[in-house]
This record gives sequence, C-alpha cells and structure tokens, in this order.
Amino acid sequence: MILLDFKKKYILDNGFVQLRPLHADDFGHLLPYSLQEPELWKYSLTPAHGEDNLRNYIAKAMEGRVEETAYPFIVYDKRFNTYAGSTRFYDFQQKHQTVSLGYTWYGQDFQGTGLNKNCKFLLLQFAFEHMKVQRVEFRADNKNKRSIAAMKSIGCSEEGILRSNCAAPNGRRDSIILSILRYEWFSRVKRELLKKL
Repeated sequence: MILLDFKKKYILDNGFVQLRPLHADDFGHLLPYSLQEPELWKYSLTPAHGEDNLRNYIAKAMEGRVEETAYPFIVYDKRFNTYAGSTRFYDFQQKHQTVSLGYTWYGQDFQGTGLNKNCKFLLLQFAFEHMKVQRVEFRADNKNKRSIAAMKSIGCSEEGILRSNCAAPNGRRDSIILSILRYEWFSRVKRELLKKL
C-alpha cells in the first residue's frame, strides 16, 4: 500500500495558502529570506542563511524526496501573492504508518498571521485523510519556545524531551517531541483547528 507517492506532484490549497512541491528553481523565491532574515535559522539543524547554505538546504530537501523519506513544499501566501517559506514531511515510515512534520519556517512578515495554522491544517488533513498515517510527529529545539507554542496551539500533545539527542550548529541540543494521533485528529484536533482558521 502506497501512502505517499513521491513521484506525484501534490498541491495543497485552501484559498488562503498553497503548498506545492519544492524544487531547485525555487532558490530565487526563498533567497531574500536567506539573505535578509538569518535569525530564521537560529534553531535549525540545517541552517539556510546565505546563498551556499540555502542551496545546500534545498538540495538536502530534494535528496529526501528522491530517497522517499521526505516530501518538501514551498509555501505561497495567496493573500499577498508571494512565497512565504517552506515546510516538509520527513522521516516517513510506511511500515509503521508514521510521518514527521517540520523544517517549517516563514519570513517574519508572515509569522503570527494565521499562515502557519492554515498550512498545518492542510498538511495534517493530507497526512491523516490521504496518507492514512496513524501518527504525525513534531520535533523542535527545546529552547525554541515560539515554535513549541505554535505546535501546541494546533493541537499537539507534548511527549517529552530527548536530552542532548543530536548535534547542532552550536554544540548539542535537547529536542522536544510532540505528536498528534489519528484518533485525536478525527475526534477533536481537526474541529478545533478549523475554528482557528
């Protein structure tokens, strides 16, 4: 059973935001954020500030799609008719019917505008209703309080902290793990998130 066809071009759209597959030609759309907003990658394990880092960031995202472990999207804000950032499914485990959702960032002008909730609704709906996964996992640097608050605001449950679990650009980091389970999506999260859109 194929839960996610990595060769297919999925476009997720709700009138507010459009998510389409990221490709190498999107470098120019994301470059202004890379050059002008380096603080976006303060907590990122794969920083994308500067041209070389952005090229590397996109290349790694594309490699994940070829390897069928990640499916990256570029985020287009339809209100302002401009590209706002990027997000992706990653660590896809077909056998276990699980996927992680992350590598999400938006330019500063799009933060706190409702864009993130719209993106997450589309992605979670796709994961649970198209891919039929049992669990969507989220991870973040435990110091990234803004990101953690955003994940909790869409209905994620905190599971715990992995202490010093991975190398980071400035040493090691503790990662917080959050998740949404299939039954939670259908019983409450979908309904509650829709009210916030």
